[in-house]
Amino acid sequence: MTAPWLTFIGIGEDGREGLSPLAQRLIDQAPFIVGGVRHLSLIGPVKGEAKSWPHPFEDGIKEILSRRGKDTLVIASGDPFLYGVGATLSHHIPAGEIFVVPAPSAFSLMAARLGWALQECAQLTLHGRPLEKIIPHLHPHARLLALSWDGTTPHKLASLLVERGMGESVIHIGEALGGPRAKLSRIVAKVLHDSQQDFNPLNTIGVEIVTGRQARIIPLATGLEDSWFEHDNQITKREIRAITLSSLTPHQGALLWDIGAGSGSVSIEWMLRHPSNRAIAIEVRPDRAARITRNALAFGLTELMVIEDEAPDALKDRPQPDAIFIGGGGTDPRVIDDALAALKPGGHLVVNAVTIETQADLMQRHVSLGGTLIKIDIARAVPVGPFHGWRASMPVIQWTFVKEHAS
Repeated sequence: MTAPWLTFIGIGEDGREGLSPLAQRLIDQAPFIVGGVRHLSLIGPVKGEAKSWPHPFEDGIKEILSRRGKDTLVIASGDPFLYGVGATLSHHIPAGEIFVVPAPSAFSLMAARLGWALQECAQLTLHGRPLEKIIPHLHPHARLLALSWDGTTPHKLASLLVERGMGESVIHIGEALGGPRAKLSRIVAKVLHDSQQDFNPLNTIGVEIVTGRQARIIPLATGLEDSWFEHDNQITKREIRAITLSSLTPHQGALLWDIGAGSGSVSIEWMLRHPSNRAIAIEVRPDRAARITRNALAFGLTELMVIEDEAPDALKDRPQPDAIFIGGGGTDPRVIDDALAALKPGGHLVVNAVTIETQADLMQRHVSLGGTLIKIDIARAVPVGPFHGWRASMPVIQWTFVKEHAS
């Protein structure tokens, strides 16, 4: 293991006074220190060379990597590994080359002020990220902690909560926590939505969710109502979608290819299963591709990748998937062949077929390759005069194939 050459020191708003003797000594001994302008002002004069973080941010990463093996100290806010520069650089530098002295994170400071159990709170950042990313976390009685982008974030968040029927939610704004300028405010979302109150750009938000009768709450179960999605009837229907997600077996951090995505409903529900899940929605029609993007944004899934192209050409040079769903475009056997070739070992391919021709292809593949073949028949009760009767939808044949690991 290479000896550590890169040191991270976390610092709070109390500056040098809040640092441990070890952190103080490391700063005094460091030949080269880099940090934000605010961080360098917090530590004051130093003995070594001090340099403010360059713009753009990526240039600073390159400079630190170019110093590999030379003693380098980075000053960062709070815990450098909580949405910080430490987490970014750890993707490039082995842990054995890094030494860290963290300070309390903004989340720890906020939870301590509010008396909240940190492990019971959803923790996310809105710094440099779309506000909509908070939407999947808006559940009744939930407690959220979020890093702000700037002083306007609390107002924008309040407006989002009001729009989604959660205007009675309580928003706590912690400004410059951990230092002499610290301030904590408590405001109901609908009141904050209408106010002109200013906040320190350096703020952390705590939210206690209160849902009204008209609140739109994303359930944890699969099979969301079709009406939740904008669509032109090109959508995997609710009950079939629930079965499809079960067959795809999503797991944390997994990547899905959704081929012939239509409304994007399967991709969206896949990503809702865990915040780290990823999906690539492939749709040839421009109007549907645009619709998928709108649907994803409505669920706060800003990272859904939409590819406007036709399979199998659209499958080239894409990251290898953990699962593939073919809900449209399955009439071309090449699409299924290419999907099978691209799938990771242990991955699941699920194909839903409505047409007799594609169903026949799936039956043949089931005979030759194995897997699971099921027929899904769904009927809904509809009015028949003053009474009700059953209206059946077109049956779906679903073939699921699990790719074996190489022996």
